[in-house]
Amino acid sequence: MTIETNRYDRMTYRRCGRSGVLLPAVSLGLWHNFGSVDSPDEARAMVRRAFDLGITHFDLANNYGPEPGSAEENFGRILRHDLAGHRDELIISTKAGWRMWPGPYGDHGSRKYMLASLDQSLRRMQLEYVDIFYHHRPDPDTPLEESMLALDQSVRQGKALYVGISAYDPDETRAALKILRELRTPVIIHQPRYSMFDRRAEDGLLEVLADEGIGCIVFSPLAQGLLTDKYLRGIPEGSRASKEHGALRPDDITEDRRAQLLRLNEIAANRGQSLAQLAIAWVLRHETVSSALIGASRVAQIDDGVAALDNLSLSDDELREIDDALGATERSAPASPRGIGRNPT
Repeated sequence: MTIETNRYDRMTYRRCGRSGVLLPAVSLGLWHNFGSVDSPDEARAMVRRAFDLGITHFDLANNYGPEPGSAEENFGRILRHDLAGHRDELIISTKAGWRMWPGPYGDHGSRKYMLASLDQSLRRMQLEYVDIFYHHRPDPDTPLEESMLALDQSVRQGKALYVGISAYDPDETRAALKILRELRTPVIIHQPRYSMFDRRAEDGLLEVLADEGIGCIVFSPLAQGLLTDKYLRGIPEGSRASKEHGALRPDDITEDRRAQLLRLNEIAANRGQSLAQLAIAWVLRHETVSSALIGASRVAQIDDGVAALDNLSLSDDELREIDDALGATERSAPASPRGIGRNPT
């Protein structure tokens, strides 16, 4: 299979904060559908198609799967077999912060855990370095300085080019950035959850990132697949909500939720877009948002997501319609399980 020579023609690239890095407006996350329980051929086809469409950023974490670690192993194989000559065209990220191995050193934010996790991630992907290494979530039981020093050390060891944080609230973000800047660590990005159904990032975080010149890549812009046409009339077999290991549960899809989805779908149709494309355009309306991090279970979903870039403008009237459809906008996290294998990305 040949790589498309015109792969950069359609994609839009956005500056990541005040760094020198440009990110594709749509990036591909490997949280689901790239693990040991999933089809390796489909995973390979999705990564290949993403790159052909100009998606240069692939986002992972130590425990993505399931089984934990298997997404990194599978991605490493795809890199070697399909994209071996294109490493310098890619931004590859991984994270540490959620439970990965048993015992007291396999979770949270200690220097021991984070640096050991990065070493394991590099071995699984068979890489010398990642472009971005994140602390996946704040750890109230570990001094912030210790976690930030671990990020700093990953760069000084040559195992990461840049660092980022994920799921930090506005105050935690400012505190982390202060430490990293004092260390002169190249911190360039924050990864919060953000979608029409979870707007907590609007409660100060986006403002902090704009003030600090930090890029923002939002995860779950499709709310775990809710903001697609998939659940308009039920829960299809094989969908994320139907899977035992999925983070989206059937009881998340209430009649009130479905009514919201149907109205949002009408707004999207009036724009000549799918519901997923509207959801992506909606998060990218913020200049602070460098990229929307989508997941996929089929190649067609990646095509659909990238096609959102054909119409990113949203009028004031359309934004009001969306707010009316959402009603009482949700600023709390949607219900989802926590524990081994659970990630906020």
